[in-house]
Amino acid sequence: MSTLLINQPKYAWLKELGLAEDNNGVYHGTWGGQGEVITSYCPANNEPIARVRQATLSEYEETVQKSKEAWKVWADIPAPKRGEIVRQIGDALRKKIDVLGRLVSLEMGKIYVEGVGEVQEYIDVCDYAVGLSRMIGGPILPSERPGHALLEQWNPVGLVGIITAFNFPVAVYGWNNALALICGNVCLWKGAPSTPLTSVAVTKIVAEVLEHNSLPGAICSMTCGGADVGTAMAKDERVNLLSFTGSTQVGKSVGMMVQERFGRQLLELGGNNAIIVFEDADLNLVVPSAVFASVGTAGQRCTTTRRLILHESVHDTVVERIAKAYKQVRIGDPWDATTMYGPLHTKQAVEQYLAAVEKAKEQGGTVVCGGKVIDRPGNYVEPTIITGLAHDAPIVHTETFVPILYVLKFKEEEEAFGWNNEVKQGLSSSIFTKDMGRVFRWLGPKGSDCGIVNVNIPTSGAEIGGAFGGEKHTGGGRESGSDSWKQYMRRSTCTINYSKELPLAQGIKFE
Repeated sequence: MSTLLINQPKYAWLKELGLAEDNNGVYHGTWGGQGEVITSYCPANNEPIARVRQATLSEYEETVQKSKEAWKVWADIPAPKRGEIVRQIGDALRKKIDVLGRLVSLEMGKIYVEGVGEVQEYIDVCDYAVGLSRMIGGPILPSERPGHALLEQWNPVGLVGIITAFNFPVAVYGWNNALALICGNVCLWKGAPSTPLTSVAVTKIVAEVLEHNSLPGAICSMTCGGADVGTAMAKDERVNLLSFTGSTQVGKSVGMMVQERFGRQLLELGGNNAIIVFEDADLNLVVPSAVFASVGTAGQRCTTTRRLILHESVHDTVVERIAKAYKQVRIGDPWDATTMYGPLHTKQAVEQYLAAVEKAKEQGGTVVCGGKVIDRPGNYVEPTIITGLAHDAPIVHTETFVPILYVLKFKEEEEAFGWNNEVKQGLSSSIFTKDMGRVFRWLGPKGSDCGIVNVNIPTSGAEIGGAFGGEKHTGGGRESGSDSWKQYMRRSTCTINYSKELPLAQGIKFE
């Protein structure tokens, strides 16, 4: 009898997503997969779920060729009509939101409500993109020359490669996919090697929409694979834009490979995010915000709060209240509706957690709560609070993708702002205060240097309507809302002479 979870009655719902014991990991209009067979494991018990056969490099080559052919069809379709296809993708996701959310919970390890929320994020971006499909475009500008029109024309870049991370195996693809499609691009997706079933399930949903509309499936192609496929995408001049979400270390390598061929890149990398709490803060907002942002997704969001910078007058009170709240966090199977905190994604993450706790102790930190592996099946560790470290301690400046919160004590505003900005990453940041002058100093040029700058809310939980991304070692890319669509298009400045004269710009005479 098979030991795979997919064959157990409790997990029969996986088959509603078209999954089986063995799944093809390549799609470009037809399904395939002749590469290495990998097994996906459940982080909550480390039991095997099902298997996926990854792409070979020759299959990657075939997929790129099919994608380029599909673009010739897709680019000719008017943007509002492309928006209609994206609307249908959103509706198809709505029908599968519960079961797909359960898969995210099972395979990634995040709690069920977060898994469903992630699918909802893809749906929301689809809705946003539908409206955007009737709005994208450039301005008509005043020309200094009589009888001339000056305007901007925006066109799709072509093929958008999308490499996503394990922690958001649906939403990050959705951010890129929905916007790239309405802009007239085709997409090639490589999901994380440890969440291949989610990649396959999402691709099946999207592929059905394309097939129903008699469109080439390679408009949204997929190649499951490891570093070999990722490297091929980074070096491939036919990939007109590469969107990469992952660690700063890998992102730096990817960025250099893309830059070497003068390609376009969109990098969403690490974050060492801080909440600053001032003496006038509403602690009834601070405590749940800090707990959610540090414990949510077991500390595995790029926007997770890793540093809590407290004014000396409220330091002890806040630490006491947060430590009490930590002990009330319900730990359990992520698919249980009452669970608030699930496992880390891998056994390696557990080792990283233990190593970080030891380093923090060596550098002068005191473990207020947590600090241990939980004795139960799966990759469970205690959410941890550590006080007493210097603001510039090496471990504080290291982004460890685990639920460890470093609590720092400050005296002056300038000091706190400086500590926020002194780390290499610049993703998300937040202050808690009632002082409006301080709020606008925080938002201004001498305030936070992050891409996300919040007031009286956590560092995590961004809405899709704003541009998502960060500065410095976070990569500088922007996805989702605002004018992020521009990343997926190329701009042409066009001058049209509709007169019978030939005046030159700047009044130059060449006669």
